[in-house]
Amino acid sequence: MNSLRWLDFTVILVYMIGMLVVGLRFAKRQTTTESYFVAKRSIPSWAMGVSMFATLISSITFIAYPGGAYAGNWAELVSGFMVLGVLVLAGSVIIPFFRHAVGMSAYEYFQRRFSYSVRAYTSIGFLVGHFSKMGFVFYLVALTVNSLTGWNMAGVILVSGVVTVIYTYLGGLEAVIWTDVIQGFILLFGLIISLAYLLWLPPGGPGAAFALAWDNHKISLGSWDFDFSQKGVWVLSFYGLFWYLQKYTADQTIVQRYLVAKSDREAMRGMALGAILCIPCWALFLLVGSLCWSFYKLTGEALPAHITKPDQVYPYFISTHIPAGLAGVIMASLFAAAMSTISSDLNCLSVVGVEDFYAKIKRDTTDAQRLFMGKLFVAVAGALCTVVALLLTTSASNALSLYFSVTSIVAAGVFGVFFLAFMSTRANTPGVWCGIIASLLFTAYATLTSGKAKLLDLGAWNYRWHDVMIATLAHLVVIVVGYLASFLFPSAPAGDRRMTFWGWRERRRDAAEAK
Repeated sequence: MNSLRWLDFTVILVYMIGMLVVGLRFAKRQTTTESYFVAKRSIPSWAMGVSMFATLISSITFIAYPGGAYAGNWAELVSGFMVLGVLVLAGSVIIPFFRHAVGMSAYEYFQRRFSYSVRAYTSIGFLVGHFSKMGFVFYLVALTVNSLTGWNMAGVILVSGVVTVIYTYLGGLEAVIWTDVIQGFILLFGLIISLAYLLWLPPGGPGAAFALAWDNHKISLGSWDFDFSQKGVWVLSFYGLFWYLQKYTADQTIVQRYLVAKSDREAMRGMALGAILCIPCWALFLLVGSLCWSFYKLTGEALPAHITKPDQVYPYFISTHIPAGLAGVIMASLFAAAMSTISSDLNCLSVVGVEDFYAKIKRDTTDAQRLFMGKLFVAVAGALCTVVALLLTTSASNALSLYFSVTSIVAAGVFGVFFLAFMSTRANTPGVWCGIIASLLFTAYATLTSGKAKLLDLGAWNYRWHDVMIATLAHLVVIVVGYLASFLFPSAPAGDRRMTFWGWRERRRDAAEAK
């Protein structure tokens, strides 16, 4: 398909207009930071859950998961299962704690427990990590749509970027959440269309497609060998556990969702729904990849010479086997996956920029001034990430390598900081900073000395484990070094005990006894 068919174009145009209408619908209600950043804490639990689901499913998931399953198996799902264990902890402790410990920014907690310097570090880690991801998400959408339609990549980036920034700028978090809800359903609809064609087009139908994939271990979870240099079950389990611990305890995009619900119970229900929706959706994206593999084996259809990477197979299938109109729905679901992630990131970056930096630098600001700055942050961050995506179209490989290296170094160990803050009454600011510095040094070493194209080759002293373990080890370095180093500064105050798990448990017990 060398040009965008008019039915597909119509579907995408209707989708884009719909997103703008939602932004305009909520624009008049954004008169305070309370409404713009936390939607007046009035979002129903089901909408909160669907919003979280749509935010976690990005264009990276849309392309990388099918590509991974096509080339290998369902190993990526192992890390996803870890969200269930983390959800139990978050639902019983973390959600009610954060809802009463912070106002709008998750990183406010680190100042209350330690100092502003720790708050600034964790905030910067969030800003750098999410901002760098945003450009890549838009770039990947443009790359995929270009392969499907031949449409100019710069045009795709500009249209999706402008629409996303407009509805996020106008409608605040309310618009973000309700567009997320719409985008979540569009995403699922596009996924169902893909699966239907992959199941019924090949000879023998669903039975033959499933059987071939199963017999060739395309639906397995990978190796159970206890080898930390390979991306097996154990490595992905550890990675997933610490990844979701960080997401649910120290990531503004998740913590902000805790704050928008009407009550603790509503927040818990919403979080549970979001996690429960994600796991089957991840499995379905992996199933798409496995069925793509079965399809080309069963039909004997040869892939063209320009399809050289597994990530390209699913988009190629869409362009050659999904009819006009329905292909547009799948492309709209790709846009939805990207835009839901970006809009959430933009609003969260705005919260962090205003609450953690602007309000600290310029004290005694009015709510109207903070609201103005919040909208300005959305506009500027959206414009910059669009520019980054445009730059990636000309130098993607080198730029992406640099982005991932920098963000993995700067954002390392944030869950470790939270663990010390929440679980240790002994940890203090100097000790935590020792842990952070040790974590940064370790992460820099491991990132620079790992992979095929090492930026620093130390021979036998190179980092040997799989690179997804770097962040996991960085958290552990913060915890161990930070805790032990705190004993070297006995005169330093350990912070507010009420901000630890033990203080929270005492307050809950006292409140229960008072009743």
